Amino acid sequence: MFPTHIAISHDGVGLRPPTVPRDSGGAVRTNTESIMRPHGHPPGAAMPRHDAVEPPLRAERGRPLAIRIGKRLRGVLDRLIAASSLVPNDPVLDVRDFAWTAPLRENWRAIRDEALGVALQGDAAPSLATISPDHRAIARVGQWKSFFLSGYGCAIDENIARCPATAAAVARIPGINTALFSILAPGTHIPDHRGVTKGLLTCHLGLIVPRDGDVRMRIGDRIVRWAEGETLVFDDTYNHEVWNDTSGTRVVLLIQFARPLRRPGRIVADLVLRLIRRSAFVQETRDNILSWNETIKKTSF
Repeated sequence: MFPTHIAISHDGVGLRPPTVPRDSGGAVRTNTESIMRPHGHPPGAAMPRHDAVEPPLRAERGRPLAIRIGKRLRGVLDRLIAASSLVPNDPVLDVRDFAWTAPLRENWRAIRDEALGVALQGDAAPSLATISPDHRAIARVGQWKSFFLSGYGCAIDENIARCPATAAAVARIPGINTALFSILAPGTHIPDHRGVTKGLLTCHLGLIVPRDGDVRMRIGDRIVRWAEGETLVFDDTYNHEVWNDTSGTRVVLLIQFARPLRRPGRIVADLVLRLIRRSAFVQETRDNILSWNETIKKTSF
């Protein structure tokens, strides 16, 4: 049965009553079982401040020409893909249109336990700003961390082996492209940004959602909030931004999967994804993750 307590609002002021409109696709709030503090931050201590004046965020300069050309062309390519979509082109989609999300919800506790036991231990999850030069425009080191199982089809075998329940759940998803634990530190704001291609959709499974403040995401003109054990499906090519206005760490399983498409959009999307996978955007990040894991292994003894 589809859940009956919706936690999605359009005004960002509070939770709506417990109803489930057909077009929701929002996350459903359940009782939280834990609120994570930053690693090494003792309970009761003052939380770190994020309102100090800091230099503006900037992507790394001198990125490869292919990445710069791709950003200029993606508007045209996205319109071609959208015209062939078999699902709505809305910012937030109905999770009931994606039957494979049900097993994720059913197994969320086992997935959360692996996030707690692996991804949130020590320095297992690097900052996106550390491993991905293209993410330095939207997140500072320490604010947004990711523990990758795979990215654009590039498997991180060591991480997969450490999270067998999560890996098994993800392997059953049609058109799976990327899977990772996305970890957002207290007080973090991820500014307005957009994804790389309309050929992919994004699913979040809520694992740890603090309750002592507001943790939310704006996608286009929609405001959504996560809930533990519930899924949210959205199109990240709409401009979106994220706030964690709590003293705890928000953790979700982030999945990117192929948008259901007819031809010619499917042909275009597949070509775009092949080019992205071969680009520095993916290859540098994969190499940096592998280097990070090797460094952690050497320093853990």
